[in-house]
Amino acid sequence: MRLWSLHPRYLDRQGLTACWRESLLAQAVLLDRTRGYRNHPQLRRFRAQPDPGAAIGAYLTAVADEAGARGYRFDVAKIERPVAGVTTVPRISVTDGQVAHELEHLLAKLRARSPAAAAALAGVVPDVHPLFVVVPGEREPWEVAPARAADR
Repeated sequence: MRLWSLHPRYLDRQGLTACWRESLLAQAVLLDRTRGYRNHPQLRRFRAQPDPGAAIGAYLTAVADEAGARGYRFDVAKIERPVAGVTTVPRISVTDGQVAHELEHLLAKLRARSPAAAAALAGVVPDVHPLFVVVPGEREPWEVAPARAADR
């Protein structure tokens, strides 16, 4: 499960679709509608919010808005707690180290499946998803560390 801190505009078609599906799964977990993925580290920052259901609703709404801007039709009726704008829920802090980590992770994916998108994103200082606000810091502690070359 990857709930990107990066703005969904940077995701290619496959990435945006996967983000939508994984965010819907996160919604089901946060609203206690499934038993799987309950302890997934990506959900910690949503669970820490005063209203996790509203936070994931805001996240999903922004992903659906990006999809709509591209002409895709994601079923917004699946958002159980839709939010008219992310300004109606508290924004979630994300460290600049986490943003840099996610950018490198996304670039690696794009180089493999969408080289033109990777080239367009190279060197960009990315915006974050509208739900997030960037603060100084290292990669988030809940992030799974990348495998070291010596471990492969």
